[in-house]
Parts: sequence; C-alpha cells; structure tokens
Amino acid sequence: MACSRPTRTTSSQNFVKRVVGVGGDRLAIRGGHVVRNGSIASEPFAAPCGGGAECDFPRAIRVPDDSVFLMGDNRGSSQDSRFWGPVPVSWVIGEAVVVYWPPGHAGRP
Repeated sequence: MACSRPTRTTSSQNFVKRVVGVGGDRLAIRGGHVVRNGSIASEPFAAPCGGGAECDFPRAIRVPDDSVFLMGDNRGSSQDSRFWGPVPVSWVIGEAVVVYWPPGHAGRP
C-alpha cells in the first residue's frame, strides 16, 4: 500500500529517482504506472513492475504542498516514495542530466 504521509527523516544515502508528482497532485499506481490527477502518465522508460502490492494502489493520495513523489524507473526493484511517502522539495539536491544505463536508453532524460 502506498505511503501517503511524508517521510520524517533524511537518508544518509543519495538516490536518483524520477519526480512523478508534485504538491497538489493526486496519485494512484496501476501496474507500476502512475495515474496522476486521473490520467495515466506516459512512461515508456519504466520497466515492468512485476506484480505485488507496490505495483497497484488504486486509492489515490494527495502529494502535500512543497513535496514531490518519487519513483525509480525499475519499478519492481525500486525503493521510492511508494515506501517512503512524499519527499520535501528542500531535500532534493540535484537534477539528472544524462542517463547511462541501460545502454539502449543512454542520453538526456
């Protein structure tokens, strides 16, 4: 089940994740894909989720203001906001400028 409350503590580890929702968005997940404000997001980069509770949560959550909802592209193996909850924008430390893996997807995000 989706974690709807923001995480309270920062991690000592850095993560590279995709922002799939911002403050005010209503998000649900179907088959590992984001449903944002009632519309299924186009996510050709996302690997199949593989099934399980983290791949589907039909009950939408609202992303709090000044927060982002993050998901990894490898949905079946990613620790992300599905488990942490929304993350405060102030904790975001950078932006990905190039993708290098898998090689077939190399280039700008």
